[in-house]
Amino acid sequence: MSWSEGAEGQQALPYPYYVDIVTKRYFDGVDNKQLDKVLDCFTEDAVLTEATSNTVHDGIGAIRAMFEKLFADFSSIWHGNFVHTADPATNTICSQFTVLITPEGGEELRYENCNRFYLKGDRFHRVYVYMSGDNLLKEGDA
Repeated sequence: MSWSEGAEGQQALPYPYYVDIVTKRYFDGVDNKQLDKVLDCFTEDAVLTEATSNTVHDGIGAIRAMFEKLFADFSSIWHGNFVHTADPATNTICSQFTVLITPEGGEELRYENCNRFYLKGDRFHRVYVYMSGDNLLKEGDA
């Protein structure tokens, strides 16, 4: 069966796996600016979309460039106060959370965001980011 976003029949993983990849791997990697740890959560042909501005990062190269820009533009990043809902039958997890992020030389910003992660196997294949403020996930130099 070919992969289809949110379709039934995906490879179901144990519920704790979804919470672990989102919090202990992905967001921990983002908060600590560990690019390889972050990218290891994605398939090579993953697509990350910042949905509130319809900014699309297509493929691991574009996702890498976006994170390189994010890490360079912000001196500190923190994600927490998570609320997760995972659906192993469709291999997806939705996570609501708080973001505290400080631009280089600027004042701390607070966001209340929600991400929807669609996994293919054990990695993110499609990610939709919904931000409560301006888009922080701008295109980098791929």
